Amino acid sequence: MAAVEAVIDLGAIVHNVQVVAERARSGVMAVVKANGYGHGATPVARAALDAGAAEIGVATVEEALALRRDGVSAPIVAWLHTPTTDFAAAVAADIEVVVSSARQLAEVAACAEVVGSAATIGVKVDTGLGRNGAALPDWPDLCDTVAKHSATGAVVMRTAMTHLARGDEPHHPLNDQQAAFLDACVADLGRAGAPAQVVHMSNSAAALTRPDLSRDLVRAGIAVYGHTPVPQLGDFGLAPAMTLTAEIAVVKKISAGQGVSYNHTWVAPRDTTIAVVACGYADGIPRVLTDWLTVAIDGRHFRSVGRICMDQFVVDLGPGRTEVSEGDRAVLFGPGSCGEATAADWARAAGTIDYEILSSIRGRTARRYVSRARINRQAS
Repeated sequence: MAAVEAVIDLGAIVHNVQVVAERARSGVMAVVKANGYGHGATPVARAALDAGAAEIGVATVEEALALRRDGVSAPIVAWLHTPTTDFAAAVAADIEVVVSSARQLAEVAACAEVVGSAATIGVKVDTGLGRNGAALPDWPDLCDTVAKHSATGAVVMRTAMTHLARGDEPHHPLNDQQAAFLDACVADLGRAGAPAQVVHMSNSAAALTRPDLSRDLVRAGIAVYGHTPVPQLGDFGLAPAMTLTAEIAVVKKISAGQGVSYNHTWVAPRDTTIAVVACGYADGIPRVLTDWLTVAIDGRHFRSVGRICMDQFVVDLGPGRTEVSEGDRAVLFGPGSCGEATAADWARAAGTIDYEILSSIRGRTARRYVSRARINRQAS
């Protein structure tokens, strides 16, 4: 067992995909970009497909190619490209390339000619988020280019998509405005003779709260991993899939007045016992959690003391006899069902979001996969 380990419950992944599908009343694309939000892209993709997900979404072609190399044969969609993206490899691997401009589409079509196979493509329209995607003034040119290359057989038009700017504000009027813009673009494609086969706009937040926006699929990211994108509305019955643990490297007694960790920002107020946990900010623990972080060891909770370092941090076990031994494991965060901290707790303390906490688990962290979720399907 590794010193730092993320235990990923694939049963929770299955459960969460099913929760999203039920609430969205549509098919589900499981988004596994950024190594499955830190959970491991390929195992999560396989579990999501087993749960009934229709396809897999990633940001980059490289992420998609890695899934293909791992034997994932389901439809894979990639939508964020740069001028150095290898579209030829994407076409050869039957990866759907979602383009944001006529220039990108021309490059994909040229690569399809070289590869000798039609490229499966989609289009992304920027209906209000202001990131990638064709801006509405540029849409007519992209639509015409899609129709031109579809007519030659260089590309097969499949997907039309957009991304909501305020999906976590379910009743904000911009959501409906963006939906109307996308629907209009889909109608344009139909009139141009290159109809979209699949349409989607909803992220996890909209999938859980606005089924009227679902169209053919929803793109479920954070919800797949068991975290609510709209915490003010509850957890929707989702089950967090990751539990982060680390090994106790050292247990030792220190005297009152002894400082701990860099610059001695904490000094023992009495004789006590400390434990050194073999995990630090190089593994994804935000240094800003210094003086806040609490861990669970064998069901008991202990506060960290002193600064969190690159490879380790220290917890105060208290005076007197301790049952904690070197080699025991500390639970850093988990589902919260046993009173341990959650990734959402970390995010609030660090002034960020749990998406960042989860996707930052890195370094020496090993991932171990289990399938043990047995969850009451009654959503909250």
